[in-house]
Amino acid sequence: MKKALALFSGGLDSMISMKLLKDQGIEVVALHFNIGFGGNRDKLEYLKNATAQVGVELKICDIAEQFFHQVLFKPKYGYGRFFNPCIDCHANMFRHAFYQLLELKADFVISGEVIGQRPKSQRREALDQVRKLVRNIGEDSLFDDILSRDKSDQSKPQYLDELVLRPMSAKLLEPTFPEKIGWVNREKLLEIHGRGRTGQLSMCEAYGWKYYEKPGGGCLLTDLSVSLKLKDLSAHRQMVIEDNAIVKVGRYMVLENNARCVIARNEEENCKLDLPHPMMDKIMLLDCIGPIGLIEKTASKEDKILAARIVLGYGKSQKNQKYHVRVGSEEMELNPYDREMARKFLFFK
Repeated sequence: MKKALALFSGGLDSMISMKLLKDQGIEVVALHFNIGFGGNRDKLEYLKNATAQVGVELKICDIAEQFFHQVLFKPKYGYGRFFNPCIDCHANMFRHAFYQLLELKADFVISGEVIGQRPKSQRREALDQVRKLVRNIGEDSLFDDILSRDKSDQSKPQYLDELVLRPMSAKLLEPTFPEKIGWVNREKLLEIHGRGRTGQLSMCEAYGWKYYEKPGGGCLLTDLSVSLKLKDLSAHRQMVIEDNAIVKVGRYMVLENNARCVIARNEEENCKLDLPHPMMDKIMLLDCIGPIGLIEKTASKEDKILAARIVLGYGKSQKNQKYHVRVGSEEMELNPYDREMARKFLFFK
């Protein structure tokens, strides 16, 4: 039995791709890559349910730190409309998938991409760009055993990108090595293109699937608010991976002396911001209930006081009463800042 590893975002196209191969007797393992910007809600239960109904194994791969340091800020093929390096991101997922292929002794990798469905990453040109990046990955000597670099062994492909199969649009693309050698029956693959999803939804209904996601919107790097905050913070100072949290949640503010401050909006965001951060001091209300805030360690004394007062203003406080607030290791006694007046510091109103 041949084994395929599937890039699984959680979407319907990925699920159908896996089903098409499973129906051909191919073992499929779904790889879900966490890049740190997949969304603010926990998808684990959904991912388990979705793969269970297809009948494939799920493996979660956390690549957030590697993605942050090696891809996010220096993509070879640039960004889409927002802060989304989609082409480099897809190639990076293929990179990790192929190293998993060696470890899991799989034979090829599949993706649910549909030609023309997304303007940045699923144009034919974009697929060719990903192919080139994957071919470069294949130059690693670790792949020597699964490639025939001199074409002397016809049972192996010459290049790594020949082992990338996109079942949804396969009949619109050149046959891949798994199709040529007979591992996969090309006639049982699809020729879907464009943004329409009528065909996919019909297949979903025929399969009787209950769990599936709508297309797009899954990556926060295509969210306007997150994108603008990333651009602002990366221009303001060197970012660290802990900054992932502060661009995804909370009220993001630029204060009078140019310090950046983030204030939680609810209990869930309190939990997400209540983490150690090497470049931010935590703002804690000591004698009233309210949000957690973060202010840059390098902020001026005036901005730290202002940030603490704004956090108080969003808490359950009285305007003319003083409260104790801790900023980093320093404790202060302050009046709340008027909530409406604080709106002028919001970066994204």
